[in-house]
Parts: sequence; structure tokens; C-alpha cells
Amino acid sequence: MIAALYVQTGGVYFDLDGVDPWDEARDARSYPGPFPVIAHPPCARWCRLAAVNESRYGHKIGDDGGCFASALAAVRKWGGVIEHPAFTLAWKRHGLLRPTAGLWTRSLFDVGWVASVYQRNYGHPANKRTWLYYVGDTLPPALDWSAPDPPLAWISSHRPRAEIQHVRQLSKKEASASPVAFRDLLISMARSA
Repeated sequence: MIAALYVQTGGVYFDLDGVDPWDEARDARSYPGPFPVIAHPPCARWCRLAAVNESRYGHKIGDDGGCFASALAAVRKWGGVIEHPAFTLAWKRHGLLRPTAGLWTRSLFDVGWVASVYQRNYGHPANKRTWLYYVGDTLPPALDWSAPDPPLAWISSHRPRAEIQHVRQLSKKEASASPVAFRDLLISMARSA
């Protein structure tokens, strides 16, 4: 059994054998263990556009109600993986090592491994560069480190280059959804933790 924390209600983690999904209604900050976790803590207060969100809506940078801190504590205690957008401000705030392209790295002062990967390589329509933080008894798995195929869509913070401006912009729900192949990778990582 594994727990999938901070996931969309009815999303790709629901109705799977051996996966206990924690959506907003269940409040993943109260996850008691003991199973390894996959954590997708909310990112709007931590992403590259957090300053814009703060200016426009008054949402303070990093003020996520303790979601990221709780996810980090759960992964460190029970094992598993956190997924967050590349260049997330949460990494620096919580003292995590910034990933190096193309490999897993680890700080001498932390139990976790970090990596950067494009979800496009796992079926997402946008490039969606993502940072991962993994804690487990085994080494983290090899990832698809290749440059992604041209995107079929874009996320508001990742404007397309001039030659691919014909692609559509994803809705917030579409942008945040995990592709099935990426979900399966994260599940295998959590199970190996």
C-alpha cells in the first residue's frame, strides 16, 4: 500500500489497487502513515508566478497552510517521492538541493535524492519540467532524461517558442494532471521506498 497525497479528486490516483488517495477533502497534512507516499503538494504559492499571484490576489509566497512542509515530513518519515514544478521556491525555503539536469543528486546533509525531469517525456501535452525529491532504501530509478518532444500545449508560465505558438494553452486542471506513465513511475518509486 502507498498513499498519494494532495491529489485531484477522481484523478489518476483514484480506483487503483494498493493506492490510498488523499484529495483536498481528506487533508493530506493529517496523513498518519505508515505507508510510503507520493506527494503533489499545491504549488501556486511556490511557483515562478508566485510573486504575480501575491501581487494580483494577495496570496503570500509560500503560504500554503503547511502543505509542502507536511509532504516533506511525510516523505522523510515514511519514504516516497515529492513532485513539484521546476524552480519551485519551496526547494530553497526548505533547504533542498537544487537538481542537476540529467541525473539524481544528493546532499551530504539530507536523506533525499533530487532530480529534474520533463513530464512531456511521460505523456504530458506540455513540457512541464518537474523537480522530484525521493527518499527510500533503494537508489532512485533511471529517468527519461532526454530533451522532450515539441509540446502539444503550454502552461501559462511556459510560453511556447515562436515556431510552436499554434499549440493550445492548458486549463489549470489539465496542466496539473499527471500523465499515467508518470504516475506509474512515481508509484513504483514509492513502492520501492
